[in-house]
Amino acid sequence: MRTRLTDLFGIRHPIVQGGMQWVATAPLVAAVAEAGALGFLSALTQPTPADLVREIERCRALTAEPFGVNLTILPSITPPPYDEYRRAIIDAGITVVETAGSNPAEHVDAFKSAGLTVVHKCTSVRHAVSAQRLGVDAVSIDGFECAGHAGEDDTPGLVLIPAAVDELSIPVIASGGFADGRGLVAALALGAEGINMGTRFMCTAESPIHDNVKQRIRDSDLRDTDLIFRELRNTSRVARNAISRQVVDMLRRGANFEDIRPLVAGVRGREVYTTGDLDHGVWTVGMAQGLVHDIPTVGDVIVRIVAEAEALIRSRLVASTVGDLPVAG
Repeated sequence: MRTRLTDLFGIRHPIVQGGMQWVATAPLVAAVAEAGALGFLSALTQPTPADLVREIERCRALTAEPFGVNLTILPSITPPPYDEYRRAIIDAGITVVETAGSNPAEHVDAFKSAGLTVVHKCTSVRHAVSAQRLGVDAVSIDGFECAGHAGEDDTPGLVLIPAAVDELSIPVIASGGFADGRGLVAALALGAEGINMGTRFMCTAESPIHDNVKQRIRDSDLRDTDLIFRELRNTSRVARNAISRQVVDMLRRGANFEDIRPLVAGVRGREVYTTGDLDHGVWTVGMAQGLVHDIPTVGDVIVRIVAEAEALIRSRLVASTVGDLPVAG
């Protein structure tokens, strides 16, 4: 299944594993790479740029296949040293990087000058067009179904993906709501060159998160998420739990960020993944959890998705099209 995405990254399958904070570490990313897809390490999961370099080397010890690094730029009271992380990525010899969040202009210039392939992840067509003007090589477009920061337009993928394809000349990666071969076929039909998945890869054997979290994802349906920070215009989709419900209720009653800060601290969310206490903090998951029903290996997930997609194209799309054609002679 060759697309512009597989050619751009030198991978076998048009599937990308998102750079999920606290989740996208070497064992998961290497397993994705070994299976023929593209994985992204999460730069900011690592406490320092030096730790990121060590994680890159750990991943290289596990796979000789291509992988990248995600650098997410978000507003922060105490911003991380983005320029140092950027330099660490370049100096470590990484060839593909994914930027996400705020305007990536400064980082795109630096990465492109160093010869890296740059993907920018965004949630709107206008931001995708701006990223193309900056010179990125591909865009990952996140529909409203996605985990984490969903943007403020509330545009689902079925509309957002083809709208982005219509406006862009660079490859588009469809993100948000993808978990199986049906989604891959749909993304290709909408004009995307492949899919990005986060929630599906969270629920795999190689994912570093606690089994309680994986089982919750497996057992949940597509309604079991909350949109928090809506009133602050920083909407994020998270797993529905006691903390998320409290945050939603407080903001609806007029609370400000300082009121909820102790509840949404990142360290609490990270501890959910390590301890398995599902109500300890807010943690991100997408609506695609409604399509996740098992905890297989990464390799099994990718083989299954590709096989399902190819079978679907042959049996339903090609067969039905050929059947409708007039018989020659």
